[in-house]
Amino acid sequence: MGTVVALTGQVGGAKLVDGLYRLRGRDLAALVNTGDDYEFLGLLFSPDLDTVLYTLAGIANPASGWEPTGESRALHAMLKLLGGPDRVVVGDKSLAAPLLRTALLAEGSSLTEVTRHFCRHLGIEAKVLPMTDDPVRTHVLTDDGAIAFHEYFNELGCEPVAQGLQYAGVDQAMIPQEVADVLDDPDLEAVVICPANPYHSIRPILEVPGMRELIRKRGAPVIAVTPIVGGKALKGSAGKMMRELGHEASARRVALEYLRLIDGFVIDTEDAASAEDLRASGIEVLIANTVMRTAEDRNALARAVLAFAQAIRARRLQEA
Repeated sequence: MGTVVALTGQVGGAKLVDGLYRLRGRDLAALVNTGDDYEFLGLLFSPDLDTVLYTLAGIANPASGWEPTGESRALHAMLKLLGGPDRVVVGDKSLAAPLLRTALLAEGSSLTEVTRHFCRHLGIEAKVLPMTDDPVRTHVLTDDGAIAFHEYFNELGCEPVAQGLQYAGVDQAMIPQEVADVLDDPDLEAVVICPANPYHSIRPILEVPGMRELIRKRGAPVIAVTPIVGGKALKGSAGKMMRELGHEASARRVALEYLRLIDGFVIDTEDAASAEDLRASGIEVLIANTVMRTAEDRNALARAVLAFAQAIRARRLQEA
């Protein structure tokens, strides 16, 4: 068995990463979106990184995976009492990672080094890697101009109509050596694009200069898993964004976003009727249960994705 690299963001992505981790342990590398990172009260919040860390460490809140279980709100209540911001709710436990992250960055550590420090102390054997150590910020373009994604999501409740997205700073961003190493590994077995919003969770990763080429360099199968089931996103704003950008909210549309990058696409059993249309686009399709309600669902989907990648690799060798 070789290395598996998972591109991920949001709770759905972290769930599949968790399933892959149970199967592969230290042979898994999670490449995490940092375009949603933001500064608040002088601290750097990295919601997707923290969601993956809490999930792999087994301490994620089942109802809100971006924060630890047993969260409380005493800090937020005191902030309000003192006239602080009301819309961004800061949990007491959730403040620990941004506090320590900001302090370690100020001492000269990179975001990759800080994340590795967290993994070590949380007992996580997989590599959890930010997509870049450089600041990249996703903005949603609206009638009122460009709005930082955290403001669009946390403060405005995704209400403004999305006319497009931009990834500020991505042109100057560099791929960390640790990311280059796992994607250039001769034993790279598969690259998995986890079920997450293709515009604000996965696209920022792919927009880092050289990332697409590096993903394809070793020729490992690239498999994407739909975040859309039955025309709806299970969580987040993906379906709304797709419609506002002039696209149908469907698994098929997600696959087209990754056209010429992926070799295989996983759709839910509810969308089995769209499989032939996707195959006509030159994409191999797997129909599986993509809704991960339990730990076994995560494991089953991870097993199916890896078997799918293996089948694509075997077919290539046979054809060669």
